[in-house]
This record gives sequence, C-alpha cells and structure tokens, in this order.
Amino acid sequence: MEHAADPSHPRYRSLLMRHRLEVAAKKGMLADSALIAHGRGEAYDYLLGETTIPSADAATRIALNALMQAEHPVLSVNGNVVALAGDEILRLANKIGCPLEVNIFYRTPERMEALLNDLNERKERLGLDVDILGAEPDATIPGLKGPRAKCESKGILRADTILVPLEDGDRCEALVAMGKTVIVIDLNPLSRSSQRGSMTIVDELSRCLENMLEMPLEGLPSVESYNHHQTLQNALDTIVDGMKNKF
Repeated sequence: MEHAADPSHPRYRSLLMRHRLEVAAKKGMLADSALIAHGRGEAYDYLLGETTIPSADAATRIALNALMQAEHPVLSVNGNVVALAGDEILRLANKIGCPLEVNIFYRTPERMEALLNDLNERKERLGLDVDILGAEPDATIPGLKGPRAKCESKGILRADTILVPLEDGDRCEALVAMGKTVIVIDLNPLSRSSQRGSMTIVDELSRCLENMLEMPLEGLPSVESYNHHQTLQNALDTIVDGMKNKF
C-alpha cells in the first residue's frame, strides 16, 4: 500500500519513499541504520534540486550502454534498494536480461529471507522472468570478511559489470579490485562508493531507474565517453551553485 498523501503535495515523492522504508522495516528487510542512510541521501537530493541533473542523465545513458554491452551483467541490491525501488530494479533486470543478486552488509538469515520473499512476490506480480540470486552463496568477494563477503559464483563473482545502487564503500572497492566495472548510483558525490566506482550516477535511486527504463537502447553514448572526474565535479558544482542561489 502506497502513502496516502495527495500526489499534488510538494513533498509527495519524499513522503512516498519514507513510507516504503517504514513498511520494509516492519517486514524485517532493513538494517537498523537504513533510515539514517536514506536521510543522508535525501539531504543531498535537496541540494541537487530533486531533479536529474544533466551530468547524471549523461552518466545514466552511458551506464545503461555498459550494462547492455557486458557479457555477464548483474544488478546487486541491498535492503534499501528493494524497499525504495524493488519493482523498478526487477524491470531493469528484465530489460537488460540479467540476474539480480541480494548482497547486504548486515547479513542475517532473517533479513535475507525477507528480502528474497519480497522480490519473488514482486516478480510474480509483475510477470517477469528474472533470476533472483543470493539465497545460496557459494563464493566470497576477495578482500572482505564475514557474512557480507558472501555471493554466488554465477552472479556477482562471475559478473564483469555490476550495478551497485546505495552500495557500501569497501565492497565497491573490493569489486573494482577484482577488475569489474562497477556502476554506482549515489546521491553523495563525495562518498567512497561514488569516488571509487568505475562509473557514478549522482541521482536519486528510483528516479534514476525510471529514467533507465524509459531510455531506448538505440543511440546510447559510448562507454568510452564517460569522464568520472567531470561527472562528480559537475554534481558538486550543481550543489554549490544551488546553495549560492538560495542565499
């Protein structure tokens, strides 16, 4: 059930996302710090004007092309991703023709079961043919310790290109160190994930995924045209300019 606020409310989208997190938390899908992480990201979205800035749009198109060109693309999701944009991430996996793998920082059997059940229910409701991985990890990500390093050999371990929305920095670094192309979606251009990823889209998750779903696959810009430093700098410039204009 979506939020009861009127869609004309100026904060409707923000209220909707908060409500989705509340519902997911009650289902046991989220870590205790999930709402804090979301609030931090939401603050950056305010500074970006709650819109997809031109550099993010360009990065989104290039990232989509990278996923389409990859031999073994995988979409890695955590609890916040499933809560905020579970339908959209499944539809994107279906569009690309790739698996989705649940890979979370605070991994417990209860959380994994809640997330996998939620995704499978969504998949059935949407009528999609998407492989959902993560239930049977048989490999580990080198450089990480403990349960959070667990992954599937036919998923993240095999992938050459991975979309990691809202990812934690050290796992992002470990995946890059494995030689993988790591595409990050993060509202904070200063985060370690944003800085260390192969490509970064500085945008709100659900907005970015909706953009990807609407984009035609023909005529996408080349992967080689992506400039990591310039993409992050453009986001920072937008934030600074926006603050100047408000005061």
